Amino acid sequence: MARRATRRDTLIVAALVAALAGLGGVHHWLKGQAVAQGAEVEAPRFEVDPLWPKPLPNNWLLGMAIGVWVDDQDHVWIVHRTSATLHNNEKGAELNPPIAECCRGAPPILVFDQAGNLVRAWGGPGQGYEWPASNHGVHVDHKGNVWIGGNGEKDAHILKFTKDGKFLAQYGKSGGNAGSSDPDNFGRVAKIWVDPQTNEAYVADGYLNKRVAVLDADSGKMKRFWGAYGNKPSDENLGPYSPAAAPAQQFRNPVHCVERANDGLVYVCDRANNRLQVFRPDGTFVKEAFYAKNTLAAGAVWDIAFSRDAGQRFIIMADGQNEKVRIVDRDSLQELTNFGDGGRQPGQFYGVHSIATDSKGHVYTTETYEGKRLQKFVFKGVTKQPRGSQGVPWPK
Repeated sequence: MARRATRRDTLIVAALVAALAGLGGVHHWLKGQAVAQGAEVEAPRFEVDPLWPKPLPNNWLLGMAIGVWVDDQDHVWIVHRTSATLHNNEKGAELNPPIAECCRGAPPILVFDQAGNLVRAWGGPGQGYEWPASNHGVHVDHKGNVWIGGNGEKDAHILKFTKDGKFLAQYGKSGGNAGSSDPDNFGRVAKIWVDPQTNEAYVADGYLNKRVAVLDADSGKMKRFWGAYGNKPSDENLGPYSPAAAPAQQFRNPVHCVERANDGLVYVCDRANNRLQVFRPDGTFVKEAFYAKNTLAAGAVWDIAFSRDAGQRFIIMADGQNEKVRIVDRDSLQELTNFGDGGRQPGQFYGVHSIATDSKGHVYTTETYEGKRLQKFVFKGVTKQPRGSQGVPWPK
């Protein structure tokens, strides 16, 4: 038999409703606390442009693409290893005799405009200089000079050209390496960056040596150099990297990038040690951070670029072993989010090697090994997004 509700029942129901409402409030409060503690981050968001760049002319193919830079005209420069890293069936048209109508290796230096058109192509051996056995890294400085390193077995030098490919200078000599204290030669250079304020060239030196070297960018005279933590560099073999070991007091090969921020801090990619070290321009150590610390083999910290806001708030980091681009807060060196995945489709990577940004904040990457590709990622603004992986940044 049904019982009539009493005043006491009404009070109980009201209390339950209030309690549930309170739980909902607690849930929202907890969610807000989680966001405040880092479940969401404010970071740049990107989308791959699957139609950039436009197809190359002349049946040209890219080999291992191991350098990218954006000049002050927002032209995108890449260096790749052309026919040397193509298979015979890929370069069939340039074999003697040809085995097919397609294809042939493109010149080592290629330049694209913002629309993805090829606007320059040059490079390779010539009179008066020693082209690297394995060219590596490209940089266009504030005077329009184009710098190229090399990580071939005997590459102990760097080259400087005009934008049209006219040879200007060679610093060091092929086969001349004498170790990480050599003031005249290098040890398989990965990357060069020229400071427009001081006209000093910072050299990530490299795949054989274990140092950052700083040159006068006009004369090529070496001014100073240093190893990890600002130590005097040592060529001692450190053995394989172990994530359980104490941080190495020297760089491991390769010292893969060097670049200075607007505030004067110098950032160095110690690739196989999975770390980014920060210095003052005189080599004084400031701080370091580790990324994907358990990564073995080729390591996680391959190359960096800075976001194009005035304070360069973010570091954009290429990680070619884990096939990601990491977004790092420059002040704290904390990773905020990342994008990409292993694969061959647009927005995926196979050996993402080098990275650069243009004046609008768009990101450009090149891929080595069998990746052999240049990609563009369109900047979509700084937004709130989940911490961690964004996956493949396909256009929405």
